[in-house]
Amino acid sequence: MKLYKAVIYLILILVSASCANDEHAPIIPGSANVSGTLPVMYIDTEHNRPITSKTEYINAFYRIEGSADGNFEAIGSATNPEPMQIRGRGHSSWKGNKKPYKIKLETSTGLLGMAANKHWALLKPSESSIAGFQLGKLLGMDRTPSIRPVEVVLNGDYIGLYFLTETIRIGKNRVDIYKQEDGETNADLISGGWLVEIDNYTDESQIVVPENGSWLMNIRYHSPKDLSPIQSTWLKTEFKAINSAIYSNSTDWERYIDVESMARFFILQEVMDNPDGFHGSFYLHKDLGEGCKWVAGPAWDLSCYFRKKTDYTFRLPVHYQITPHWIGKLIEYGDFCRSVNEVWSEVYPGRLNEIYNYIDETISPLEAAWANDCTRWGEDPTQSAGVRAERIKKYLRSNMEWLDRNLPKGKK
Repeated sequence: MKLYKAVIYLILILVSASCANDEHAPIIPGSANVSGTLPVMYIDTEHNRPITSKTEYINAFYRIEGSADGNFEAIGSATNPEPMQIRGRGHSSWKGNKKPYKIKLETSTGLLGMAANKHWALLKPSESSIAGFQLGKLLGMDRTPSIRPVEVVLNGDYIGLYFLTETIRIGKNRVDIYKQEDGETNADLISGGWLVEIDNYTDESQIVVPENGSWLMNIRYHSPKDLSPIQSTWLKTEFKAINSAIYSNSTDWERYIDVESMARFFILQEVMDNPDGFHGSFYLHKDLGEGCKWVAGPAWDLSCYFRKKTDYTFRLPVHYQITPHWIGKLIEYGDFCRSVNEVWSEVYPGRLNEIYNYIDETISPLEAAWANDCTRWGEDPTQSAGVRAERIKKYLRSNMEWLDRNLPKGKK
């Protein structure tokens, strides 16, 4: 089998060289190469095909070379790479020159010390991702994805620094809950096993329900992927009932939503000052069983506003004028606010202050790779890893101090 893979791989390399043409050449603002300071992931697509679709995977082979410090073992080799598939991913991020990718391995594999799975993402690096995912873990959001920095060479082209990231999906080592079948028709099995994403894009696999009399809510169902009529009806009815309960000025909404998980999610968004917190990449999941409620998270797509915080982030108008869902009403409820205060007392200052050393320890080794990435993609070379680390620490500290002085009190 290994000899077979090696022969196929060598054939692909020869074919790719003959099939390559300028039409599919990537945009190259600058010349750069691997830094030698991080693990390197080499990916070669079948026939050197460009990755142009966000929905269709193409076949490829990969190998990962460990870093010089020997912290991670290599996977595959130049003569014996491992099979995989790859496609594009993202919304606005897909429009840039540097693309994010979704990858699917042939076999479930643990990459760079992370738990084994077939499904991964290669995301553009940012100090916000480093801080946000770790803050999620410090806040006790136990299904928060892990990330590892890696440099990537795609079809022989160095495409810079990426964060190899666990994706959000139901399964072992990810969101470990019951997973209901696609097209399920048994009414006893459709009240749990859900993973959905409330988002600000119109996309496939969505239902749209009214949140209140003023705006709608786009709900993308990730699991199950294909709904039977009974599943579709249940999901629409469920979220209409949740919306009605939240806006009823009563505690009825607590029958549907896990209050503490929503409190932790709220704190994460406010500490990060994430403008997309309650209207973009807002994940919820629900297990199957008596008393199971919708749980907020896992956290995803975290960014930082890098501003002087003077109010709750969800109250600020964002440039595309999208209204955050639920939180403007939830913050009026005493039970929700009490839970926020209780969680805050649990994590601040002690546990959350661990983030500063983590940022230094995680970002410092990226100095050379981030510099090469800036060269490769024509970005500002003054935005060094050290500058990024100091910036995110400054704003996180300021955001935490502001929230500590302005914890919500509630009206009901």
